Amino acid sequence: MVEIAAGWAFADAFVPEDDAIEGAREAAHRFGIEPVSPAVGVALALAAGGREAPAIVEIGTGTGVSGLWLLKGAPDAQLTTIDQDLDHHQAARAAFQAAGHPARRTRFITGRATEVLPRMNEQAYDLVFVDADWEHVQEYVDAALKLVRPGGSVLVAHVLQQGRVANPAKRDRVTVAYRGMLKSVRERESVLAGLSIVGDGLLHVLHRP
Repeated sequence: MVEIAAGWAFADAFVPEDDAIEGAREAAHRFGIEPVSPAVGVALALAAGGREAPAIVEIGTGTGVSGLWLLKGAPDAQLTTIDQDLDHHQAARAAFQAAGHPARRTRFITGRATEVLPRMNEQAYDLVFVDADWEHVQEYVDAALKLVRPGGSVLVAHVLQQGRVANPAKRDRVTVAYRGMLKSVRERESVLAGLSIVGDGLLHVLHRP
């Protein structure tokens, strides 16, 4: 276990973060938000960089750490980011501005994702990233799979919950919610799904063409 933890730390330290991301990460800590780790961030950048000028949806803006990583991978992307906390959006706007991203590349929707997602166009996006409240993680993933085009991807952060999801003895509500979501994704014939152990676990779901 010590070697595994050392590997995680090495993976995070391997990834340099620029001033804008570091500033957004510091803001997240002030808000009490757990942002994605640097290793997860670069995984998001790599996933976003696979298409030219992709359309991306982010469920859970936070203070902009994950959004900055997505835009680092795809600087010409159109990012729509959803969060119910206006203060989070203000912090993220400042972070995107500090990074030099044009305002026209980002669309902020302040509201509950459970209410926003059903109003969005289906099969209109290339990538959806989910990093929001655990109570609705299944609903978010189901909605995200409707939003992405065939060949698009859905990524979900924090899916291993510090190893609890892999331990069948752990039955708290958060762990059960993520475990159930993973089971439902694995049983879908229309997707190809894989788990990465970077950070606190990153689920990558490919909507088969």
